[in-house]
Amino acid sequence: MFNVVTGVCRPTEGAVRFLGRRIDGVKRFKIVKQGVARTFQNIRLFANMSALENVMVGADAHHRTGAVGAALGLPWHRHEEKQGREKAAELLDFVGISHRLTEGASNLPYGDQRRLEIARALATDPKLFAARRAGGRDEPGGEAGRCRLIRRIRDSGRTVLLIEHDMGLVMDISDTSRCWTSARRSPRACPARSAPTLG
Repeated sequence: MFNVVTGVCRPTEGAVRFLGRRIDGVKRFKIVKQGVARTFQNIRLFANMSALENVMVGADAHHRTGAVGAALGLPWHRHEEKQGREKAAELLDFVGISHRLTEGASNLPYGDQRRLEIARALATDPKLFAARRAGGRDEPGGEAGRCRLIRRIRDSGRTVLLIEHDMGLVMDISDTSRCWTSARRSPRACPARSAPTLG
């Protein structure tokens, strides 16, 4: 389901609609432009780039300048580059790792790498933020830090679709939750602050 919504896989039947528009069969970069961003279970960063540069890649999703404009250093490209740099710095602060701005992504501890991936996804300005484990147990602030970050993302006006195995965390932060077992949905929703129903 997660991969179908974000365009990694095509559904075998039916349709996927987001904000009234079909997105199944649409190329992933176009799904991103329509407002869907995700993180991956296995972190996917540009290891040889700095934290700031990684997030700037996400900000590029809505830039209008093409390769020619970038190569020629046209004024509009320089303007977008400046905006992207400022936005990236703001998002690194938002996720709590502004002190890592110039560090190489591969040199960051696991928890900070996870937060960096979240910042890069948020740089695409998603309306729907889909995350497989938003953070890790060894990240700054531990479980409380993870909860605070997810709430901040939600409170920023984005819908958060979270795949998470820590049911305590899910019950603590969710407005609505759904339980799945062996890729099958349980017959009932798992309302926040109640025990989950496992199929």
